Amino acid sequence: MQDIIHLLPDSVANQIAAGEVVQRPASIVKELVENSIDAGASSIQVLITDGGRTCVQVIDDGVGMSETDARLAFERHATSKITSADDLFTLTTMGFRGEALASIAAVAQVELRTRRAEDELGVFLSLAGSKVEKQEPVACPVGSNFAVRNLFFNVPARRKFLKSNQTELSNIITDFERIVLTHPDIAFSLSNNGTEIYNLPAAKLRQRILDVIGKKHDPDLVALETETTLVSISGYVGQPQAARKRGQHQFFFVNGRFMNHPFFRSAVVRAYENLIPVGEQPSFFLYLAVNPSSIDVNVHPTKTEIKFDYEQDIWKIIHAAVKEALGKYANTPSIDFDTEGRPDIPAMESRMNYLPKQPSVKVDKNYNPFNLTGHTIAQPHASSNWETLYPDVPSQSEAPGPTHLWSGALDNPFDVDNPLDCMGGGGATMPDTGNAGNPLAPHGSSADSLTFAGKSAFADSSETEKTPELTSSTPFFQYKGRYVVIPDSNGLVLVDQHRAHICVLYDQYQHSLFKQPGASQGMLFPEVVTFSASEMVLLDTLMSDLEFIGFELANLGGGSYCINGIPSCIDSANPIKLLHDLLASAGETNISIRESVRNSIALTMAKTVAIPYGQVLSEEETRLLLAQLFLLPASRYTPDGQVVFTRISHSVIETSFKGHK
Repeated sequence: MQDIIHLLPDSVANQIAAGEVVQRPASIVKELVENSIDAGASSIQVLITDGGRTCVQVIDDGVGMSETDARLAFERHATSKITSADDLFTLTTMGFRGEALASIAAVAQVELRTRRAEDELGVFLSLAGSKVEKQEPVACPVGSNFAVRNLFFNVPARRKFLKSNQTELSNIITDFERIVLTHPDIAFSLSNNGTEIYNLPAAKLRQRILDVIGKKHDPDLVALETETTLVSISGYVGQPQAARKRGQHQFFFVNGRFMNHPFFRSAVVRAYENLIPVGEQPSFFLYLAVNPSSIDVNVHPTKTEIKFDYEQDIWKIIHAAVKEALGKYANTPSIDFDTEGRPDIPAMESRMNYLPKQPSVKVDKNYNPFNLTGHTIAQPHASSNWETLYPDVPSQSEAPGPTHLWSGALDNPFDVDNPLDCMGGGGATMPDTGNAGNPLAPHGSSADSLTFAGKSAFADSSETEKTPELTSSTPFFQYKGRYVVIPDSNGLVLVDQHRAHICVLYDQYQHSLFKQPGASQGMLFPEVVTFSASEMVLLDTLMSDLEFIGFELANLGGGSYCINGIPSCIDSANPIKLLHDLLASAGETNISIRESVRNSIALTMAKTVAIPYGQVLSEEETRLLLAQLFLLPASRYTPDGQVVFTRISHSVIETSFKGHK
């Protein structure tokens, strides 16, 4: 019987190793730029072609390499960073494995021009699929110039899984930002297809952060600095009012290296408790300095997962440092000394003359609450007076249909058949269902009850056979302006009204967006919005879709746009915040087709326009919201996975009272 175990050829072994190190063009940028930093470069240029598919070029002014070093650098496990295993626990360089160049050369065509200061001529190397094709002397400046072309040219199965050019460029920008934020003392530039995206001169940390995320965030940054025997922490955290649901900048760095650390992130988020709304996220840029022997970066080839000694203690230090920084910010009074040109408003001489008169209270001393003769007993209101709560709403007699809740296209967010008037015009009147006395009943349903076919969204897992019935007389009440409590045959159902409205609007927007051009509403006072470099990349992809649904944006240059018009259906939303949220959502989902764009925009718009927590709804509005929610094919969760309603079963209620007399 023949032996079956054999050594793989170097070319195959290198391709296997490359699968861990080189996953996409962004991996090449990260590895090459980190090598440039280790080489002592003071200026690094990154040139991208077609999102890195065609070419990734990194040019630095570092120490360069000799002819022998240049050739040896492309061999596996060849490195100048460490010499023994003990060095892994005292790392001060970005790279150390000696796998990056070998892995890149195994799956791409690589050209290198490099020269040291003491050499008159440099060396030129050309490799493809780990094989050296050419080596010769060349005249070149001091430093290194790597050009990596045709990534995965020899592994077509890997190449076909690359995303669109815009998506790959977005990933490159993400890795690029992580590096430049760690080394503000180095000048960086990034270009794609000849268009400059970043040009970052060497600067102090705060300036580098603002150069990356935008100068508009300067007032939102709160400085943080603390030093202990375990860890030194410095950097900046965002003010609570700058928190957003998505798209926030959250960075952890340790010893000059970016890291992902969900455990430490929870320490920061916990410090913002009771300062920001639930679901929103703060920004932070935190730089940790620890003893290199107390961390292990040799966990994953990307070197972004790092293990710490004393993680629990460092968590407490981070939490306390962030709370202290936020506390100092909150306790600092804001004094505005710039009063030039402001009107001089004199102080009131006698403040009492301007105070309203106190109401007088008359008490009937002869009133007897047990004597009902001659007194009228106040009757409870049968329903809330929604006409008083919403004075601009026409009365039911004035409405052209059976129920006209709010005027305007999306000022009536509960409109069933006309979810997005801005997409095609028309009124916001509810359709005549033939059941004017029952605002809950849809077309063709009985005025006595409303039964939803199929599996009930209300039902527990043990009650999937039962279908709830909601009638025009079903009682309910609003709790804390947030939940609607409904009794049914299986218990009490609690509906989150904000999330319920998100589901309704999302379904309406999905069926209306991109069906026909949306109506645009000109802004009386146009606003200027400034986008970061990463947002600009996504904006190029989304611009045609934004214009289609009604946005009118004029390019002012430098990443700034003037908002001249917005979709008429979102006139109550903040257009600047909405645009940033749309781009953030698009970046998270790596959109590449219009369907994904539509879903992303529909969800973001629904969250922006949905009724806020704390808003009191009338009985008619609440019934209509419930009707629309439970007619949806999926109403248990919002499109992003949040629970819309839940049930407290009878058994749970009864159990809680057992043993109590």
